[in-house]
Amino acid sequence: MALQHINDASFSSKVAEGISLVDFWASWCGPCQMFGPMFETASEKNPDVNFLKFEIDEANRITPSKYGIRSIPSVLAFKNGELIEARTGVMDADTIKEWVQELKGS
Repeated sequence: MALQHINDASFSSKVAEGISLVDFWASWCGPCQMFGPMFETASEKNPDVNFLKFEIDEANRITPSKYGIRSIPSVLAFKNGELIEARTGVMDADTIKEWVQELKGS
């Protein structure tokens, strides 16, 4: 599945089924800009996982607050709508690949 951009309104429905990784980011965040291309490449290599980008801005404050997002980039992993793990900071391609494999095995 291709990378999708989501917001407060679409969040719950997008993480409801299967494995989903949600990248919380902002356009003004340098580390987020570095991480974005690696996250997108991982999405292309794992079409069976939902890769979702959630931009933190004035219009989208409910979801980040609900999940305690205090630092970006932060990536939350969901399985069938249930939060199973959160990681903060830039991850390299190998780390993302290993994490996806762990999530698929759980």
